[in-house]
Amino acid sequence: MNRVLDLLVSGCATAVLSPVMIGIAVAVKLESPGPAIYTQTRVGRGGRPFRVLKFRSMVQDADQQGPYFTAKGDPRVTRVGAVLRKTSLDELPQLVNVLRGEMSLVGPRPDVPAQRSLYDETEWRDRHRVRPGLTGLAQATLRSDATPQQRKALDLQYANEHNLLLDVKVLLLTVRQVLGRGSY
Repeated sequence: MNRVLDLLVSGCATAVLSPVMIGIAVAVKLESPGPAIYTQTRVGRGGRPFRVLKFRSMVQDADQQGPYFTAKGDPRVTRVGAVLRKTSLDELPQLVNVLRGEMSLVGPRPDVPAQRSLYDETEWRDRHRVRPGLTGLAQATLRSDATPQQRKALDLQYANEHNLLLDVKVLLLTVRQVLGRGSY
């Protein structure tokens, strides 16, 4: 049932939001050199790597200029990127990841391989039993205020308790978070 919901919602959202996505791509390209879409290796279901898609919100080659995470005021974030991150519009290309089956609408946000060290073997296995999501329990409840420990606990909770009702709740809470306060 979740896969059908993923396909229906992400397919419709991609079609409806395509003019917005074209506008964002143009804005990203006009502000700074480099591609409009940024790809990065992430860890998916079963520990399989995949390339996550995002609108580029940082200067080109930002991943060589600092850590895999960002903090408030990170100088690598562009002006357009700051707006994209606050509104989560930088995540819209991940609708394609959902359509391809690499991600789901709801699940733990996909880890970069370097985050493997944050988990023991059982936690890593449990966390990757489900597809990573566009949004997750941590993003829906704590947004960017979550500590790494809180994010990990909520990701593991989701992986162990996921169901359609929880997914709907997470989606509704995410909308409230994004409309209410944004990412930063």
